[in-house]
Amino acid sequence: MDVKFLNIFLVGFGFMLLFTAFQTLANIEKTILESLKKDDASFTGDGYVSLSIIYLTFSLFNWLAPSFIASTSPRVAMVVGSLIYIFFMTTFLYPMTGLLYTASALLGFGAATLWTGQGALLARCSDSSNISRNSGIFWALLQCNMFFGNLFVYFAFRNKAHIDENTRLMVVIVLSAVGFAGVLFLIAVRRVPDNSEMGDTNANMSRSAWGNARYALQSAGKLFITRDMMLLTLTFVYTGLELSFFSGIYGPSVGFTEKIHETPKEYVGIIGICIGIGGVTAGTVFGILGSKTARFGRNPIVITAYVIHLVAFFLIYLNLPDNAPFKETEDVSYIDPPKIWLALLCALMLGLGDGSFNTQIYSMLAGVFVKQSAAAFAIFKFTQSVAAAIAFFYAYHLGLGVQLGILVIFATFGTITFCFVELKYKQLAISEKAEESGK
Repeated sequence: MDVKFLNIFLVGFGFMLLFTAFQTLANIEKTILESLKKDDASFTGDGYVSLSIIYLTFSLFNWLAPSFIASTSPRVAMVVGSLIYIFFMTTFLYPMTGLLYTASALLGFGAATLWTGQGALLARCSDSSNISRNSGIFWALLQCNMFFGNLFVYFAFRNKAHIDENTRLMVVIVLSAVGFAGVLFLIAVRRVPDNSEMGDTNANMSRSAWGNARYALQSAGKLFITRDMMLLTLTFVYTGLELSFFSGIYGPSVGFTEKIHETPKEYVGIIGICIGIGGVTAGTVFGILGSKTARFGRNPIVITAYVIHLVAFFLIYLNLPDNAPFKETEDVSYIDPPKIWLALLCALMLGLGDGSFNTQIYSMLAGVFVKQSAAAFAIFKFTQSVAAAIAFFYAYHLGLGVQLGILVIFATFGTITFCFVELKYKQLAISEKAEESGK
């Protein structure tokens, strides 16, 4: 197998295992810590505060990640970042409030280096003919974490109103072991030549490690204020808003809607599995059909994802009450009683649309911005994480209808700006090809 293609699978499996561990722990962090407080009165840590610190530091450290990668390599950045994830998870074995929040802040740096390194490596291992395929394969493997993590939690916490110490330790140890297996896959990634900054005389100058780091930071700042990147920022913001919605708001909203089922909380994990099925489907389809999607462009896929999300938002609005995100409620919306099968269908559509958006964003950043791939992915993750943090903040203050309205607005503008930038570069590629054939 080609080394570059092998790297795509190694990174995909590494991220799948790492995020099977971390995403599962993040989803149950609030539940675990609340049970811990009942057993240990001296512990005052809060899951929401921890997650807020992670998103805040993640957004800030994204600006430094290109400099770190310039001084090391994408492979080293991913390994270092993944080890920080493991450190964060193991702190739950020794619950101390200060340690929890310190590890949360450190995880922001780890997340920035991990994701920016992944984006840079994807660019190194791809070209215009296979970037859609490689993005789809990576995304499909990554989204598999939604299956294993949610199933594990379902069986570990089944029929438990209180998460006792033995259960907490068992869950953290198992998840940490799974995450470390993911680190081993990332360590196995092969070195590949750097295809970024090609043709850039300034970029190819010999510099010290500090000089490379400073140049990378300056390049990221300059790229951020370009017209094309500013337009794509609206698309990035939308992915952050909808990420928060399906990962932390929609599932609990279904669980809080008491008339949707006799035991609605049992379906929160199933909601996550349905979202994962949608994400894997999107990644698999675009991985298999990568050559065809590259030929027709990314716009048809993004527009399809936009329509899928609009339909999902409309059905959610009809199916769930406006106060569902806040607490248990017996209220209903337009569908009385609400339907659990419809809630699961919407979860599938949310995952399918999210996977479609993200695979095409990855494809564009690694293909169009290959000369500044680390900076481009850092800007993407910075904007996305800021938007996610904002969404988690307003989720506690705005009803479901207003939240869905915000998503519709940003989905519309984000789709328009993405299509505008994609059309520009597609026409540019056609012109360059015509000039080459005319010579």
